Amino acid sequence: MPVYTYQILKDDGSAGETFEVFRKMSDPPLMLHPETGEKVTRVYTPIHIAGMTSSLHSKTLLNDKNLEKSGFTAYRRNGKGHYERTAGSEGPERLSPDG
Repeated sequence: MPVYTYQILKDDGSAGETFEVFRKMSDPPLMLHPETGEKVTRVYTPIHIAGMTSSLHSKTLLNDKNLEKSGFTAYRRNGKGHYERTAGSEGPERLSPDG
């Protein structure tokens, strides 16, 4: 079942707190808060579809092999202020504050 977001409408017309409820897609929209009976309105939020913006895709794009293939140099932290080159051939092998 999908999760729907609703917002309480106060008597003065201002927006109150939001809450989420599980409801069937075939259920009619809520008009009143299920516990308090206050008026509510549905808040429309964008859905998340895994794909080009998924975290798995980002990890694939930013792995060392792909970065090197694309001509980038990558460094990984190896202690406080010390970095070691993990991808690419340009630049120093290590970076540190003392040179």
